[in-house]
Amino acid sequence: MKELSPISGDIFLFFGKNRQSVKILRWDGDGFLLYYKRLEGGSFELPTFNPHTGNYEISYQVLSFILNGVSLKSVRLRKRFRI
Repeated sequence: MKELSPISGDIFLFFGKNRQSVKILRWDGDGFLLYYKRLEGGSFELPTFNPHTGNYEISYQVLSFILNGVSLKSVRLRKRFRI
């Protein structure tokens, strides 16, 4: 299991219990950044839980979908080249 650390580049998400708010904690190289977003209506969709790590591991693209209200169940990503 990977040891999580905000200083290593890991980003931490904290959703409110009603999922209308999210806090994002990130290390910026010389200090922490804390982003906060609260929805006036609706709620955030939670990503898929990974039982092997005990965490939610998501890409920046999926984070963007969550913050912009895209339904993760309806997203179908096309194959792309990866190194």
